Amino acid sequence: MTATKPYVYVAGPLFDEGERWFIEKVDALIRSLGFDTFLPHRDNPPKTAHNVRTIFENDKGGIDRCDVIVANLNGITTDDGTAWELGYAYGLGKYSIGLFTDWRARFPAPNEVVNLMMQCSIDVLVRSLDELEGALKEWQIANS
Repeated sequence: MTATKPYVYVAGPLFDEGERWFIEKVDALIRSLGFDTFLPHRDNPPKTAHNVRTIFENDKGGIDRCDVIVANLNGITTDDGTAWELGYAYGLGKYSIGLFTDWRARFPAPNEVVNLMMQCSIDVLVRSLDELEGALKEWQIANS
């Protein structure tokens, strides 16, 4: 946790330009609300065969230090790295916001938008960037 600004770990898939564009848009929104952020592809060195462990430790450390994790859960299935990050944050008792903007239903039950293991491990599920902004503002009010 930082002394000046609350710290948000921004989790999500980063494997193509569209995914990176979206997660950077999420990051910009979070930062515009006065949070500091950890964004894995920005805050790590480029991945090589020799620094995979360093990147893992940096990401884990970002979650250890964060006040909030925002996890992009979009996709046909949630990215496995994002699922791990969310589960690790849950184990640490971190406040978690899941972001799922995909209008396609994955599950038939109205109370299960994403996999139940992820949905039950987040504090709030938002369906748009506007809802994400509202959830972060509510967290700020509750924690000021």
